[in-house]
Amino acid sequence: MTLPEHAALPVDGALWQDGWYRHARVLASPNCNPRPEGALIDLVVIHSISLPPGEFGNGNVQRLFTNQLDWDAHPYFQGLCGLKVSSHFFISRNGALWQFVACGDRAWHAGESVYRGRSQCNDDSIGIELEGLEGNTFESPQYETLCSLCAALVQRYPISHIAGHEHIAPGRKNDPGQGFDWVLLQNSLALPDRYFPIADCKKQGI
Repeated sequence: MTLPEHAALPVDGALWQDGWYRHARVLASPNCNPRPEGALIDLVVIHSISLPPGEFGNGNVQRLFTNQLDWDAHPYFQGLCGLKVSSHFFISRNGALWQFVACGDRAWHAGESVYRGRSQCNDDSIGIELEGLEGNTFESPQYETLCSLCAALVQRYPISHIAGHEHIAPGRKNDPGQGFDWVLLQNSLALPDRYFPIADCKKQGI
């Protein structure tokens, strides 16, 4: 199977163009909708994903987010059959960055969720998927891309919280899990503790 075609943004010097990030490969997903009126984009949610679990670099995540995944290609996919989901961004193991939904729009990544006293986190968050298994570690190029992307998001949007899927949907989701290095991310961004999930950060020595 071939990977879906992607487009490139015009190189005009602008870091953002209508919610699309200049340094990402664009592969637009139909799985999105407008945010509620007045939604404040102040939360970044970090996920992990691989399809099938533990297999990387096969293009299946891109296919899932664009409704092109062959449900019969692997037994694991039968449990996902008909699922329509998306994330704003996806970072592969080698650090390549893909964008599926403009940041001004609502991607379908969080599901049932609550964080900082608000429910329905899809309404006002930006989702970033890291290629990997929940609980396992991630690669240095992924952190390099993630840190650069988060820095750009903090500059562009009123981001005041960065959390994992496990923090906005506790008991239902466990990603990115214990293998994710919150210390590295915080140190790279030089942001105060209030931006991060305190309990996990303190476990890692922040």
